[in-house]
Amino acid sequence: MSRRLETATVAHVPGIRAIYNEAIRTLSATFDTEEKSHDDRVRWLSERSERHPVVVALAGAEVVGWGALSPFSDRPAWGRTVENAVYIAEGHRGQGWGDEILTELMKRARTIGHHVVIARIVGGNAASMRLHERHGFELSGTLREVGWKFERWHDVVLMQAMVLAAE
Repeated sequence: MSRRLETATVAHVPGIRAIYNEAIRTLSATFDTEEKSHDDRVRWLSERSERHPVVVALAGAEVVGWGALSPFSDRPAWGRTVENAVYIAEGHRGQGWGDEILTELMKRARTIGHHVVIARIVGGNAASMRLHERHGFELSGTLREVGWKFERWHDVVLMQAMVLAAE
């Protein structure tokens, strides 16, 4: 079975949506609490600029993961700072997909000319912290008890990586 990454298109929305909705239902990795509709995910994808790509991981034709670079803030001075997101379908975790997606996102961040990539990781998500450390992210701090999900408070760990713009 072929294994590859591609820039996300509307054709990938059902897979992106399924993975994200599974995370909303079962993980504290996202602080979204309401599942997303197909139309919402199409709108989300279509409103993204070239500076904020979404990539999908494909095993054959199946979307098994996705990642994105998103604006960290809508204020102009933050324009070259982005936040990353990486989500892997439950049955495909631990198979290296996260590394492949984050490698591609960091490559694109450099090419685009972003200066900093930030990861907001829910406290206790050691696998995500290790993933980001392997890609040059360093701990910047912890926001204590900032998210309420699954009837408890969650911390958020901030990690960041400096990226060099392509020459």
